[in-house]
Amino acid sequence: MPETSSSPLPRQVADTYVDELIALDPITGTYLGVKESAGRLPDFSPAGQEEVAELARRTLALLDEAERRPGADADAERRCGRLLRERLTAELAVHEADEGLCAVSNMRSPAHSVRIVFTVMPTETAEDWAAVAARLRAVPAALEGYRASLELGLERKLLGGPRPTATFVEQLTEWSGNDGAARGWFEEFAGGGPEELRAELDEAARDATAAVAALRDWMRDVYAPAVADAPDTVGRERYRRWSRYFNGTDFDLDEAYAYGWAEYHRLLGEMRTEADKILPGSGPWEALAHLDVHGTHIEGVEEVRVWLQELMDEAIEALDGTHFELAERVRKVESRIAPPGGAAAPYYTGPSEDFSRPGRTWLPVDGETRFPVYDLVSTWYHEGVPGHHLQIAQWVHVADRLSRYQATIGGVSANAEGWALYAERLMDELGFLPDPERRLGYLDGQMMRACRVIVDIGMHLELEIPADSPFHPGERWTPELAQEFFQQHSSRPASFVESELTRYLSMPAQAIGYKLGERAWLLGRENARAAHGDAFDAKAWHMAALSQGPLGLDDLVDEISKL
Repeated sequence: MPETSSSPLPRQVADTYVDELIALDPITGTYLGVKESAGRLPDFSPAGQEEVAELARRTLALLDEAERRPGADADAERRCGRLLRERLTAELAVHEADEGLCAVSNMRSPAHSVRIVFTVMPTETAEDWAAVAARLRAVPAALEGYRASLELGLERKLLGGPRPTATFVEQLTEWSGNDGAARGWFEEFAGGGPEELRAELDEAARDATAAVAALRDWMRDVYAPAVADAPDTVGRERYRRWSRYFNGTDFDLDEAYAYGWAEYHRLLGEMRTEADKILPGSGPWEALAHLDVHGTHIEGVEEVRVWLQELMDEAIEALDGTHFELAERVRKVESRIAPPGGAAAPYYTGPSEDFSRPGRTWLPVDGETRFPVYDLVSTWYHEGVPGHHLQIAQWVHVADRLSRYQATIGGVSANAEGWALYAERLMDELGFLPDPERRLGYLDGQMMRACRVIVDIGMHLELEIPADSPFHPGERWTPELAQEFFQQHSSRPASFVESELTRYLSMPAQAIGYKLGERAWLLGRENARAAHGDAFDAKAWHMAALSQGPLGLDDLVDEISKL
């Protein structure tokens, strides 16, 4: 077919893809603030998954044509096309390996997506709550489609791991109200609606809760026994596929594993120095345990929410105009308490496209009312400012210069997590961690990310523990050894460590993107500084890097080194 002046360029192809994806995935539509998505849920069945994959195939064919058009080599078009091709190719590789037929996790599954999307829906008006009721009515079909995919996975011997399965069953039990001991999660959520919709909301919420309970029963009675002897780890071939998906690059996994150990040894030395300032003669985790009891704390759930809000507000005031140039709408970010029943780690949700819903950080409290400061400060630099919020909100802010795809759904996990870990390091470089308490907390978080690289790669690939390791040298990693190692090198409680290991087992190669993504951001900055010499402007570089949109790690280093 001959080219015409109306033939799309890569950014147009990418934005058409967003429009068509939203029609298939209204959860994505809700995160973007698309009102028409509010009352629906995706089709998680095998047929629904194939529809999304077919859209990706059609889009790649259109991209082939678009990249042959005059003007496709302009920087904005080239970067967008580069991202779209890499992302859709990685997503198709995961789909065509039938990974969607064994998607069982404590954090990332269709069931988790169904629940969490309600927390970002608007609930100010009766019209908003009518959309909530409509979406509640869609929950049973969505969970049934998910179950159909898992059933096909069982038929094809594509199995979720037993450990994530057991945890997921526990979560479903909690979401369904612990077998009648309490109202289910959806019923609690619907309880906030207006009286004029009370009967409709209650009925829809009860049906949603019943669907959760039915999925729990099937997972417990059918799925869990069927996967009881399956491995929790995925092996090198599947790991490589997931690594490309989460990181946008094909790592040399053995080199990455060695880098994780190098960072472990470096950080251990720094942690010992800071620990000695807090509790002379102690080791890092003794000092952290001391801080759990005697360090600075925030008392109360609402009090910690307010304190975290103030921490982010203060960071914005200090950084804007000095190290960043922030638009007014990017300056707004909200601190929230996470709904119960999820994983133990804090997280961030981005703003809607029009910023009517701001970016938000979420703190899971798990019944706690006393919160050590050392464990929060650098984490909120990571989740909020200058971490996830500044990057993701900036993408949305400059959407007119990017494409809708780049500004919203085209993210690469390791790019975002790497930036957020870089942001923690930047705050340390800028002097925002002035006392040993906060700095040891930061190093503890860095150590956790180094340990993630070690155990995530190590246990999935069953690698040997190096001879110079203080932990089981010469043995090969297992999930049990990984949990023991992680617990020995973390200030977090056992429940958090167990949740983390389950996460790594059910999301292979996602957790390595923090440290390896940080390395990519640091390399890009180092290359740019070397190119500019004394003329290097860190503020200008930060804003240019944040405004270029997401890229996989290979492409990221290439692009930000030129800024």
